Amino acid sequence: MHVLKSTTAAAAVMLAAISLGACSSSGSGSGPAKDHTPVDRSDWPAETPASGLVKGLELPLEAYMSSYADQVTVDTALRTLQTRCMAEYGLTVDLPRPGVNPPPYSNAMSIEARYGITDRTRAEKYGYGLPKELTRSTEPVDKGLSGVEVEVLTGRTKPEFRPPEGAEGDGPYFTGADSEPARARYQGKKLHEGGCAGWSKRKLKLNESDAGYVSQLASTSLSESRSRKPVKKAIKDWSACMKKRGRSAADPYRATEQGYANGDGTTEDAIELALDDIDCKEQTRLIEVWFKAESAVQKRLIEENKDQLTAVKTRMSKVLAAAKAVK
Repeated sequence: MHVLKSTTAAAAVMLAAISLGACSSSGSGSGPAKDHTPVDRSDWPAETPASGLVKGLELPLEAYMSSYADQVTVDTALRTLQTRCMAEYGLTVDLPRPGVNPPPYSNAMSIEARYGITDRTRAEKYGYGLPKELTRSTEPVDKGLSGVEVEVLTGRTKPEFRPPEGAEGDGPYFTGADSEPARARYQGKKLHEGGCAGWSKRKLKLNESDAGYVSQLASTSLSESRSRKPVKKAIKDWSACMKKRGRSAADPYRATEQGYANGDGTTEDAIELALDDIDCKEQTRLIEVWFKAESAVQKRLIEENKDQLTAVKTRMSKVLAAAKAVK
């Protein structure tokens, strides 16, 4: 398996930008022909879990997170704007279509895995792993864009892809120095600040810090709820249940680590461990107890951050409306 390594935060940002343009071809003209084939939504994650121990559960802060479907709408608009922007520099690029490679979960809360593994039917087949169709979005970034395309798209030079010392396989890897600021002009036209990617986000008035703000509150609620007495007792009961089955794990996260210890989480041993894990969660009502405790914490956090969260939700609605208006 290839390992993608980045040495700095700046590198991570660059990689994210490049992933938008994994497939491309340079040239001139007004842009590539539009693909009107509908995106297959069959593998898209449900907005609310439809199976497992978290079936029908939704934490309060999820109301302030974009669903995957809404994110696809926004990303599709960004792709359209970026393609047009690149064409203004004489560059024809075919950026990947949003929605083609869906993630396992509908939003950053990832409630299906928030308290460890929860779906017995999936665990019977994949253990702690995921079906292949739900892991495509985590595959390594293609090196597709040319150097000048990266500059025009991101406002930075293309980082160097090469395997680190001692690495096996052909990558892709990212190592070495940070990228540099892009050239000031291309084809006689001044580059946008942050490239076409930055320009497209400003067109939609996208505030990327909003998602981070909500995610930070969600991180706080998970940590705080875990220390609540009912949750601590439920975890202790779960661990005792696992011990009776010959398992040793202090909490569900340790069980997950064990499931991946000798492979990709789908080995026969991992599957058996996953089933014991889920059965003990059901027996001790761990998910029910933890969800209730975290919901209470999140409701308090929402009240304490009411003004900021209201502003986040308003901006999200405006960005979505602006995205839908892009044709």
